[in-house]
Amino acid sequence: MSDPTAPLSFRADEIDRAALDQLASVLDVQAARPGIRRLREWSFAALRVQPGESALDIGSGTGSETRALAAAVTASGRAIGLDPNPSMALLARERTEEDGSTAQFVVGDAYSLPFPDNRLDVVRSERVFQHLSEPDRAVAEVVRVLRPGGRGVIVDSDWGTAIMHPGDPLVLQKIMGVMLAHTANPHSGRLLPGQLTAAGLVVEDVGSEALIQDPADVTGPLVQMMTAAAVAEGAITDAQRETLLDQLTAAARSGDFHMSVTMFAYLVRKP
Repeated sequence: MSDPTAPLSFRADEIDRAALDQLASVLDVQAARPGIRRLREWSFAALRVQPGESALDIGSGTGSETRALAAAVTASGRAIGLDPNPSMALLARERTEEDGSTAQFVVGDAYSLPFPDNRLDVVRSERVFQHLSEPDRAVAEVVRVLRPGGRGVIVDSDWGTAIMHPGDPLVLQKIMGVMLAHTANPHSGRLLPGQLTAAGLVVEDVGSEALIQDPADVTGPLVQMMTAAAVAEGAITDAQRETLLDQLTAAARSGDFHMSVTMFAYLVRKP
């Protein structure tokens, strides 16, 4: 079992299978959050995926949304999930076999999509661009593989909107500073409209939800990761971390805990 207090990377191409299992558990917990569910429902309604279409899920992770795409395109279409980590792709395949889904999974990255030009009807990506140091390259790839008239939904977080309460404001600021520094593209949520438009896509609609952590998660992997990383960077001390965790735990019991980050979803079309 991996150490729950060890810093956990959210880049699936940089972690081993033990840490991958921990990340998968975090993704499973987040997938159950109302904000994630509502934004995914909005995304699928906006995309209007049809039977027989070809759909790509960039950064497919555990494969849950690729399987949803597969159900929408039916056996006459094709839904493919792409992830940079072979172990994550394997985990998604294992879950897909258990579900009897027709979803397929390949290993690859957002900078070089393994598809011909003008081939796909639908592309979706969720919370991937925040990890990309060159998001414009990934947007260009989305444009390249979409057929004229094809559409996509790009969902991403904006970590400049993150809130954690309660706690010493200076300690919280330092923790968030480390989080921002360790995220390649932390303000992706606000930057995407300009990047998508500059690449030639038409932004037709925008959705937004807050990913709100449950009070039960106060001692879970995400909080542990963020605070442990701040200690490792020397931004806060072990004593400050312990004090904060105690404050957050007490607040969760009393109903005074809040932790969230805002996500934005952009429906785009290729002219």
